[in-house]
Amino acid sequence: MKNVSRREFLNKAGQTGLAVAATSALGRFGIAQTLRATRVVIDSGRQISEINPHLFGSFLEQLGRAIYEGIYDPKSKFADADGFRTDVMKEIHDLGVPIIRWPGGNFVSGYHWLDGVGPKKDRPAVLDRAWNTLETNQFGTDEFITWARKVGTEPLFGLNFGTGSAEDAAALVEYCNIDKGTKWSELRRSHGYEQPHNVKFWCVGNEMDGPWQIGHMEAREYGIKAADAARQMRNVDESVKLIACGSSGPFMPTYITWDRTVLEQCYEYVDGISLHRYWGNTEETNNESSKYLAMNLAMDRQIEEIVAVCDSVRAQKRSAKQLFLSFDEWNVWYRARSGDAVNGHRTEAPHLLEEPYNLEDALLVGGLVNSLIRHSDRVKVACLAQLVNVIAPIMTNKDGILRNTIFYPYAWALKYGRGRALSIQPEGPGYEVASLGRPIEDIGLAAPGFGHVNYLDVMATHQPEQKTATIFVLNRDLEHEQELELNWHDLTPSRVIGFETITGSDLKALNTFADPKKVVPQTVASPSVGSKMSVKFPARSYSVLTLAV
Repeated sequence: MKNVSRREFLNKAGQTGLAVAATSALGRFGIAQTLRATRVVIDSGRQISEINPHLFGSFLEQLGRAIYEGIYDPKSKFADADGFRTDVMKEIHDLGVPIIRWPGGNFVSGYHWLDGVGPKKDRPAVLDRAWNTLETNQFGTDEFITWARKVGTEPLFGLNFGTGSAEDAAALVEYCNIDKGTKWSELRRSHGYEQPHNVKFWCVGNEMDGPWQIGHMEAREYGIKAADAARQMRNVDESVKLIACGSSGPFMPTYITWDRTVLEQCYEYVDGISLHRYWGNTEETNNESSKYLAMNLAMDRQIEEIVAVCDSVRAQKRSAKQLFLSFDEWNVWYRARSGDAVNGHRTEAPHLLEEPYNLEDALLVGGLVNSLIRHSDRVKVACLAQLVNVIAPIMTNKDGILRNTIFYPYAWALKYGRGRALSIQPEGPGYEVASLGRPIEDIGLAAPGFGHVNYLDVMATHQPEQKTATIFVLNRDLEHEQELELNWHDLTPSRVIGFETITGSDLKALNTFADPKKVVPQTVASPSVGSKMSVKFPARSYSVLTLAV
């Protein structure tokens, strides 16, 4: 395959991947339909899984203004003694982000961790070839760990599998996790960090299947290297959790084949495999919001396909081990994908990938939250990409921070997406999303649709210790409110704790520093509670309903 950049490849294939299609003729031409309620049964005994605390993590790449001017800015009026922005730290701490992946992303495949440790005056400024920016290395391993501890998050380290070696990976584990008495642990101690960092989660490379990636390689070659690195890393610290580099997404011609071949080489040496995906309202959806709001079903499909690959290799190897999935890059991203938005022109902290998110983007992010909860039996780690300034829910300027529209469904996921995910089977009205029918250029396959798509995408969680339950609802109906009938089997709601929605008449509305509250959550009047409930959800909305049970 010819050598193309990731953005060029995605522009050909369409970053929405394979799963897009057409709405029904009724919905398209605005013909009135007879609506009926969507029905679900809530039974605490029908559980998908206990939700892993790391399901709603995030990601900070050494890219654009994510680190510099994002979380680290010694010149800011908000900076603490370590140079960290206290306003950003408070926002992330209050959100409760459980795990954060760092330092990349494409950046990591050319990153030498030794450039970012030790006295700052001795650290070299280098050219980051992934994004054509000048990396000062004033923020590195020790700074990230210090910051992560301050905000109360778990570190998930990415490893350089482009220009780096398996030995380099093992050395970084030694630097981070060995107490003392070895070459690399003593180096850490000489830098003023006597206690080990105890980094448990590691991504063994990033998107190595992509021709845009520094050090791109074939699947079998990567799998052998990953197995070698895993053995060396476990010899240093047997408690580490290792995530193999999965396919960059269904737009890749090697999708599925890559994952299977990689796992055939390293299945017994890793604990999980990564998934990546970005969505957008583009030509693949004909810029139609009704199609766009169904795209979380593409996440469901991708998860199910990779689960099938993992379990197939498991059966082939007669292994007792079941791998988990790490969906460690997911978000909406389709505007800031070309030109100056992805080229730093060899400057420090350029404005890269600064995506302006609108209402419909927030609704889709809510749908993606539902999909992750729906598959929490196998997805144990996931990272909204990214967290600050770069395709992010939080933006900064010299005077403070801005909450983008996608901040709100993500915040709800962190607050309510815990406890036990319940298995429910919504039945109700909807519309058709048929096959797009246009072959994706470099794959030669038509993009399949989803058939019948419910207007209401519904998920539920149960927190038995708190005696609460939360209902998450995406209403894809662009014109009408939709009714949800809740039939409680073994739980009885006693009162509504909270009922919030994010909605509006303008799907393209967005928040700016000049108008930061254009799109914010609204409180909805509480419905009557009981073993049978009827709840109405506004058109074009994502909502959370929390009840005492």
